[in-house]
Amino acid sequence: MAPLTVRAAAARLGVSYSALKQWIYKGTVRTVRTGGGHHRVPEGEVDRMLAAQGKLPRTRARRPRTTGLLVSISGRNQLRGIVEEVRAEGLLAQVRLRIGDQRLTAVITRDAVDELKLRRGEEALAIIKSTEVMIARSSS
Repeated sequence: MAPLTVRAAAARLGVSYSALKQWIYKGTVRTVRTGGGHHRVPEGEVDRMLAAQGKLPRTRARRPRTTGLLVSISGRNQLRGIVEEVRAEGLLAQVRLRIGDQRLTAVITRDAVDELKLRRGEEALAIIKSTEVMIARSSS
């Protein structure tokens, strides 16, 4: 699961944004930094804090992993296309999408290809973020 913004994590914890920021600066809350230097709070860290407050049973370490259709994503540079070719070798795979009369090639992990069940002729979504390209597809 994607880490939460500080504002979203504060809402889940039932505290103010500024209180959570202070906890982050003090090192009470562990975060990850984005490329732009923004803090993101992993869901496991939010669950840990909720458990410490007695608002979550300690046995719940993680949310169950969900599979299925893509509900939404924050990336705005999305290109819908058809999988033209999938070449997997070792740990990596090369996926070529046909988007109109253009071709887009992405190198992703072989596990991602297997999990997304990418096959020639299937529809998929290229999500472009900075210098990276991710491939997604909705389940049918």
